[in-house]
Amino acid sequence: MSRDTAPLPEVLAGPILRRLSAERLVIWLVGSRPLELSLMLHPTGQPPRRLALKAPPLQRLPLGQHAWLHLIDVGLGKPLPCGVRIDYDLKIAPEGSDSGSGGGGIADWAPHLLHEGATYPGFVLADSHRRLLHGSCRRPHYDGPDGLVRADAWLAERREAPEAWPAWLLMTGDQVYADDVAGPMLVAIHVLIRRLGLFDESLEGATVADSQALYTDAATYYRREALLPDIESSEDLRERFFGGVRKPVFTSANAHNHLMSFAEVIAMYLLVWSPVPWRLVGMAEPALDEAHAARFGEERAVIERFAEELPAAARVMAHLPSLMIFDDHDITDDWNLTADWERTAYGHPFSRRIIGNALLAYLLCQGWGNDPDRLAEPLAEAATLLESAANREGWLPAGEQDAVIERLLRFQGWEVEVEGEPKLVVLDTRTRRWRSERSPKRPSGLMDWEALSDLQQQILGARSVVIVSPAPMFGVKLIEAIQRLFTLAGKPLLVDAENWMAHRGAASVMLNIFRHSRTPGHYVILSGDVHYSFAYDVHIRQRREGPRIWQITSSGIKNAFPDTLLDWFDRLNRWLYAPRSPLNWFTQRRRMMIAPRDPDRAKAGERLWNGAGISLVELDDQGRPSDIRQLDARGFDVVFPPRDQER
Repeated sequence: MSRDTAPLPEVLAGPILRRLSAERLVIWLVGSRPLELSLMLHPTGQPPRRLALKAPPLQRLPLGQHAWLHLIDVGLGKPLPCGVRIDYDLKIAPEGSDSGSGGGGIADWAPHLLHEGATYPGFVLADSHRRLLHGSCRRPHYDGPDGLVRADAWLAERREAPEAWPAWLLMTGDQVYADDVAGPMLVAIHVLIRRLGLFDESLEGATVADSQALYTDAATYYRREALLPDIESSEDLRERFFGGVRKPVFTSANAHNHLMSFAEVIAMYLLVWSPVPWRLVGMAEPALDEAHAARFGEERAVIERFAEELPAAARVMAHLPSLMIFDDHDITDDWNLTADWERTAYGHPFSRRIIGNALLAYLLCQGWGNDPDRLAEPLAEAATLLESAANREGWLPAGEQDAVIERLLRFQGWEVEVEGEPKLVVLDTRTRRWRSERSPKRPSGLMDWEALSDLQQQILGARSVVIVSPAPMFGVKLIEAIQRLFTLAGKPLLVDAENWMAHRGAASVMLNIFRHSRTPGHYVILSGDVHYSFAYDVHIRQRREGPRIWQITSSGIKNAFPDTLLDWFDRLNRWLYAPRSPLNWFTQRRRMMIAPRDPDRAKAGERLWNGAGISLVELDDQGRPSDIRQLDARGFDVVFPPRDQER
């Protein structure tokens, strides 16, 4: 039986555990039809519970003819216990039945989600936020191992030790790469769109009329820049969205397969989060020139290895509650970097649609699960749009789609706050930016004054706080200096010049928050973005009593920096910006003393660890890091010990 005629599996992706607490469970799942579900809970030491999932605890939103998003948000009258393993199951009623009882469970329809010897997947509700797993940047066609697979192996070793499980899996940006897609992945996306009948849409401002024409156009693989209107005013868009600008300091842009339609982004999420859709698709090589055909073959081998590891990646997301926040590649490279970028990108209907489609998919696949109450209004608007498409033979109504996107682009409320010890705050550093007053071509601040003021109010009075900032608040000074030089030359886009210090106002307010007498005494900042990992201890100079700050950066889950280039940056940064170097006094952080920690596997004094993986951070009862380590995807741990333990 061919992939095209094989019966569709009932569940395409998930379950993925999202925001869990003793009183409320939030779970994400995509099925090939509207499913009747019941949730079974098996807390250790307590009788099992069965919860029939009907509206409103279960919302079912159509994504296409054979794709339905299931958003489970169930409140519990009797709280679940903390600190013990809670096995769970999702029973699916036979089609035509109105009850999940007696139907197949996860062991039947997703056995890859069970650890060896287990009957069910499970989770642990931690009573504090003192053990956290975090990472960013999971790029499918990076030729290397997947940090989520390493996390699954680590968790499997502790299956019977619930006290060792992390409270959260924090995914700190670039969970998908909508702007950097391998050719074979794009082929698989298009096959999956056809197989599931994902919704079509019209495309204003493109050289193709609609999504169906987009998928079959001769330029759809590796040459999507040709699909922009061939007029002089679109040259900036062609450069910004499809890699016309070279980036000589880091890497060349690679956006010639940039996702455009809503269906493409949804298919991408399914293919990077679940092994099941890969049973339905192939990666047959399309008509390509010789150079692109060679590249396609190389990429296909990498994508095949990525797909083979997906059962483990899906398994860890079915066991650990997760919070997710966007960075630029979830939407598009350099998203909202400068005011001039915003003017150009949002000033054209096609580029605005490209950005909006990715943000709409982010709402459905990532944002909602962080805080369903806060995202209720935009989700309701998205649901109305999707229901309209289902009633219009699978076509998204263009006017409604643009209106939903317009409101979504103005929405403020993507950030996340979780009470507990310590308090956990996840920042939106993309949509509430502080635009440069000096020039629209200069980098915007990552958060504007109002957003930073909101942050300060959130953490006032807390003894300690964990802040998730997709970009490091305290980064590598040499790299930031290079970015500043390119900014002064009027070319911030060439080097992705977006760091907290790139905008004087945002940097000043952020540093003043740390120095404020009523804000927490201990800050742990978890970041990603940069494709290497490091840990810094930060102190305020000339103050014995004051806040302690730890910057812990883990990037990427499946990505890495060019080795030779990073070695040079690391070495030069150690020489030029040592803790007592006078060059520190020319930075905005001159009142801060930053002491890097040396990874224990460093061979020549490296401070920056380069390698795919994910970070595990353990905090003591005062919110201070007691253990910082990178679970390297190659199968070993890299520890960042305190400086007084290095010798």
